[in-house]
Amino acid sequence: MTTSPDVIEESKGAPGGAPPPPPSATLGGERKGSLEQLTLLAFIVVPFLALAAAVPLAWGWGVSWLDLGLLVFMYFLGCHGITIGFHRYFTHGSFKAKRPLRIALAVMGSLAVEGPLVRWVADHRKHHKFSDAEGDPHSPWRYGESVPALMKGLWWAHIGWMFDEEQTSQEKYAPDLIKDPAIRAVSRQFVLWTLVSLLFPPLVGGLVTMSWWGAVTAFFWGSLVRVSLLHHVTWSINSICHAVGKRPFKSRDRSGNVWWLAVLSCGESWHNLHHADPTSARHGVMRGQIDSSARLIRWFEQFGWAYDVRWPSRSRIDARRKPADAIDAPGNRRAADAA
Repeated sequence: MTTSPDVIEESKGAPGGAPPPPPSATLGGERKGSLEQLTLLAFIVVPFLALAAAVPLAWGWGVSWLDLGLLVFMYFLGCHGITIGFHRYFTHGSFKAKRPLRIALAVMGSLAVEGPLVRWVADHRKHHKFSDAEGDPHSPWRYGESVPALMKGLWWAHIGWMFDEEQTSQEKYAPDLIKDPAIRAVSRQFVLWTLVSLLFPPLVGGLVTMSWWGAVTAFFWGSLVRVSLLHHVTWSINSICHAVGKRPFKSRDRSGNVWWLAVLSCGESWHNLHHADPTSARHGVMRGQIDSSARLIRWFEQFGWAYDVRWPSRSRIDARRKPADAIDAPGNRRAADAA
């Protein structure tokens, strides 16, 4: 498991060395009930219907700059909350963060509406422990390597795994976060942050336009379309990036780099390097690989909000590189300087 000792050390919050709270101290138990599954289904289907309707609606009536601005702002706020906060910081300990940034990243990631923080981290740490092998919560190779099996596996990795009744043990895979009262509170307040995420765009849209219609269109674009788009981009890292893509680095799974997802995924789709070096603060380490999450971490470091950042040195990159005759594409042979 790729949990950083720095994260565990930083999160020891129980006074007097008291034992960590039980799993019930976080939102959600060890089994997913029917109500939770129905709620999950609604949060997948309703935003997806909005996303499907977005193109014809934009073609017929257009989309205002206000609605587009709310969509983009909320999308990248939540996306970076997931990629920098939930993933690189809380899951892998790619850097240390001062307390205000730590809380801000927890809230930002919660605004993506991808589940409570502790649950998200536990699932992802388990994924890395068993990546593309038995025990991985969402490997697309779960059912085999034939075309029908892979199609079934892609569906499982993208969406299906979230409906599995068996849940990852939060106490086993995220004890450091459970011990932190503030982080535990943010995780338990997931419903609150979901409401904030969904209601902020229509509130702004209604106030700016001084109309109910402005609130409705802002909710459609800034809430529903944005949530669905971000969800499917994030889920594509689980499915697409473990089925296709270039693999210039050594990893024990089938993680690949998928360039056309790089901007929308905030740098997460450079997935082969991530699985070759999970604690690296930068995933897009080769020339031309856009990684906005790494750029923001650099700015956090420059402002003094983040420190002990695990930047990949050239020697660190080269040590994880495949032999030249094993690289998927010649264009992937050169590494850029560290971020």
